[in-house]
Amino acid sequence: MTTSFNVQIAVPFQYEVTFTSDVFNLENSDLVRALGRREPNKRHRAFFVIDAGVAQAWPELSEQISRYAEHHADRLQLAGAPVVVPGGEQVKNEPRHIENLHREIAQRGLDRQSFAVIIGGGAVQDMAGFAAATAHRGVRVVRLPTTVLSQNDSGVGVKNGVNAFGLKNFVGSFAPPFAVINDARFLDTLERRDRLAGIAEAVKVSLIRDAEFFDWLSANASRLRNLDPQATAIMVQRSAELHLRHIESGGDPFELGSARPLDFGHWSAHKLESLTAHGLRHGEAVAIGLALDTLVSVELGLLSPAVGDRVYAVLREIGLPTFHPELESVDKSGRLKVLEGLREFQEHLGGELTVTLLRGPGQAVDWHDMDPAVIARSIRALKARQFGGEPARLSADQEVDVAGMVSGAAE
Repeated sequence: MTTSFNVQIAVPFQYEVTFTSDVFNLENSDLVRALGRREPNKRHRAFFVIDAGVAQAWPELSEQISRYAEHHADRLQLAGAPVVVPGGEQVKNEPRHIENLHREIAQRGLDRQSFAVIIGGGAVQDMAGFAAATAHRGVRVVRLPTTVLSQNDSGVGVKNGVNAFGLKNFVGSFAPPFAVINDARFLDTLERRDRLAGIAEAVKVSLIRDAEFFDWLSANASRLRNLDPQATAIMVQRSAELHLRHIESGGDPFELGSARPLDFGHWSAHKLESLTAHGLRHGEAVAIGLALDTLVSVELGLLSPAVGDRVYAVLREIGLPTFHPELESVDKSGRLKVLEGLREFQEHLGGELTVTLLRGPGQAVDWHDMDPAVIARSIRALKARQFGGEPARLSADQEVDVAGMVSGAAE
């Protein structure tokens, strides 16, 4: 005899995203207010994890944190000195960094109501967030993202993870932060390349969610390229708002289904990052992925050529890359290596290939059949736009060859 019980569990999550400036100014209460959101009369223990790049750009940061904690001693207790970890994608490639943070959490006697306050870019947020999520099955996290990309996209979301086995974010979890605080001052010390790269995620979310925002990006592309502070602040906040709206109301915040519209342009971007040994910034790879999938949408007749031209022009005017030679690199059998990104994307989705393409700004469409020949033609068209001239046509043999590059990817 078989007996079954149907169990349904609903777990609500709530967190606040605050936009501020100079978060460690003694009179700025945003951080202690965030820590005390659930228990406002409690003195909360916190330890700080700082991106090495941020620590270098802000040499007084640790001292500022100490002064801030002393000023707010009735609400905040430091659990030892800050821990500085390497910044950039390298921190997601070495498991020892997670083990080191687990050790720090254990030795400092942190519990599930203590806080890990993570100050850094997206890679550090990913790694340290995963370490916190897996210590005690979840130490509370307050994120202080410090890059354009982490403030307008990844830092306000619910994902974290690290790379393994040559796959991006293969190990990770869904763990909403306790709070996010975007301090505009941290953007002041970013390299120009990083400030521009992060805008790619704003272009992405405008294309799939908000045509009016895309119009604004188009009209303000030169201001963004020139790092205008006001334009940057508007771009960051609107992009973050759109990402948050999707997470909150999209119906699948933990990505249990096969559709991932927020990953428009990402199947090739993730592969380009690994093919270039992370020589490309994530945002730069995303910009190339956006340009590629926009042309794929045109090739498939989903998007008008005029709109495709406009998307390409906006990316270029902002100062984002739209092509990289690794798009054309092939393996020993002569197959385009970037197409392996479709297989990896499909596996990450759980077996069914669903790629987001465009019908127009703000009009995303799920697509399940990514024809390798169409992708190859689109890559050639991107190269032609980059260097001038007309895209070379594939020969009959080449058409046959690329047709088998991702056989079964959409079956």
